[in-house]
Amino acid sequence: MKMKKEKLSGKIEKTGTEKKRGTSFKVWLSASRPKTLPASIVPVIMGTVMAYSSRRHHFLSAVLALICAVLIQVVTNFVNDYSDFKKGTDSPDRIGPLRVTQAGLVTPGQMLRAIASVIFIVFLLSVYLVYRGGLPIVVIGFFSVLSGILYTAGPFPLGYVGLGDLFVLIFFGPAALAGTYYVQTLQMDWTVICAGFGPGLMSVAILTVNNLRDIENDRKAGKKTLAVRFGRSFAVKEYLYSLLAAASIPTVIYFFTGRHVYASLVFLMLFFTPRVLENVFSRFDGPSLNQTLADTGKLLLLYGLLFSIGWLL
Repeated sequence: MKMKKEKLSGKIEKTGTEKKRGTSFKVWLSASRPKTLPASIVPVIMGTVMAYSSRRHHFLSAVLALICAVLIQVVTNFVNDYSDFKKGTDSPDRIGPLRVTQAGLVTPGQMLRAIASVIFIVFLLSVYLVYRGGLPIVVIGFFSVLSGILYTAGPFPLGYVGLGDLFVLIFFGPAALAGTYYVQTLQMDWTVICAGFGPGLMSVAILTVNNLRDIENDRKAGKKTLAVRFGRSFAVKEYLYSLLAAASIPTVIYFFTGRHVYASLVFLMLFFTPRVLENVFSRFDGPSLNQTLADTGKLLLLYGLLFSIGWLL
């Protein structure tokens, strides 16, 4: 990581103003953690597909919902980058991907301004969504942003007391998918909320890999994730059961409704899990788990694709 920091820092120092701007974009892109962004993209796509299937989809609302969802996750990642640096959780010896505030590539002041700017953009883009969807969209949007901030910031940070998994399950699952569906159709159905637990559980699996990788560093910093509280064995099982439960959601919907049986195609995702499961069960080094985190993000994309195709068949 030190070498990566020196490489990026050196590149910034050696280039001219025009190239610095390009490098700055790469730094901010790194801070947004693009490999984790499927967590916000997939539930919006699934909600849009379900709205389309009901013949009440609304294209502009879908696009704005997607942009806002991604930006809210970016805000969450920026706040995490800033707060973990201020709390000392992101120490120089961490084994995860680069954190730009800890690495000195972005000052705390710059990160705070970036957080405020992205929140302002979300506010502007969500005006139309609120106009269309009313109070439910206000509630979902407000608590999504607030929870994203409180995930690692504030006097009672969710991620530091073991509530991060619940936050991810709800806001990257039913809240995102049902909110997307509602703002397009102006209706709600229990199957939509149930379907939301699929991507929510997949996002929990992503978070579990992150917590498994950082378990020692988090323990030293007093960050009591579920992995820290209950150990590696629990985290490994949480990862496995999250994948299996997510794959079972469409079958549950079919069992109670008798419709959309082909959405159960998501079970095909499990054929691509042997490598990630091997890493989670037996390899606890940083590089292996970093790759597993990226691979789990790809599994989430595959989940969303298979569900969407199956739902439309």
